[in-house]
Amino acid sequence: MDLEKLKFILEDEPAYRLNQARHAIFKDIISDWSENTTLSLALREKLNIECPLNIDAEVFDSSSSKSTKALITLEDGVKIETVLLHHVSGRNTVCVSSQVGCQMGCQFCATGQMGYVRNLTVSEIIEQVLFWERRLKDKNDSVGVNNVVFMGMGEPFMNYDNVLSAINIINSAVGFNIGVRHISVSTAGLIDGINKLSSEKLSINLAISLHATNDRLRSQLMPINNEYPIKKLMSAVDKYVQKKSRRVMFEYMMIEGVNDSREDAMELADLLAGEPLYMVNLIRYNSTGRYRPSSREVIAEFKNILMQRGINVTQRYSFGKDIKAACGQLAGRA
Repeated sequence: MDLEKLKFILEDEPAYRLNQARHAIFKDIISDWSENTTLSLALREKLNIECPLNIDAEVFDSSSSKSTKALITLEDGVKIETVLLHHVSGRNTVCVSSQVGCQMGCQFCATGQMGYVRNLTVSEIIEQVLFWERRLKDKNDSVGVNNVVFMGMGEPFMNYDNVLSAINIINSAVGFNIGVRHISVSTAGLIDGINKLSSEKLSINLAISLHATNDRLRSQLMPINNEYPIKKLMSAVDKYVQKKSRRVMFEYMMIEGVNDSREDAMELADLLAGEPLYMVNLIRYNSTGRYRPSSREVIAEFKNILMQRGINVTQRYSFGKDIKAACGQLAGRA
């Protein structure tokens, strides 16, 4: 599916035709142009040939949690992953990928073990959200997708322009019309990307994949830390908060015997102390083979230490262990 072809295919048509086509895709959630009733039969047939809407995906439902993963095969045969998370509150969050593979080489990440293949186009990012909108429609889910997080395969800031263009469509009233407070981008800590995002008009949510509280350990787990050490990273995040006045989430993967000690918890509290807009999200590691997840008891103690120190902290519910829901596990195996 290549939605960027639409404007070229319809360039000789009246201007309103493009709006009708976009409405059919993003509001009526059609999966074939023949389902549309506003365009002529000849135009629908042309669009089905030159801009088909089919998405080639294999779906994996989790039996242990309300999560579903899709392995999407793109036009050039490469595969990417996207996940739908059903929350008890009724929200539907889609986790999207921004790259095929990843350059960051994080030691705990299955996508990092794949290496980097290429950036995703705007259409390839959008079709991940569209896929889940169609699936929810088929299941008579009246809520639809109402949260989008760029926390899938790849580093979003290494594909900055396409990610931002996709966000504009996700947010646009003629696109998915999802508010900026329900769109989040997670970065391994690329300072240039954080600085660029702080200058954008859209004030989306920023998340930092931290996972360690000192440069020695973080550089072992995340090689990007050699270029962007914690002190410089925190300085960039401070400036982002000052400019946007928005909460920043620090993602912290709990890995047994690596970063889950009481001392680690105290160091994390020291690092984030004094900024009420900082928030920690503790994530029980979804094992990719090299490391093991921290026990629930250790995570609970770690969380209590942060709370006692006045740090805003949440704990992410574990999704989809049985469907290999950690980023890159399915695509890497495929």
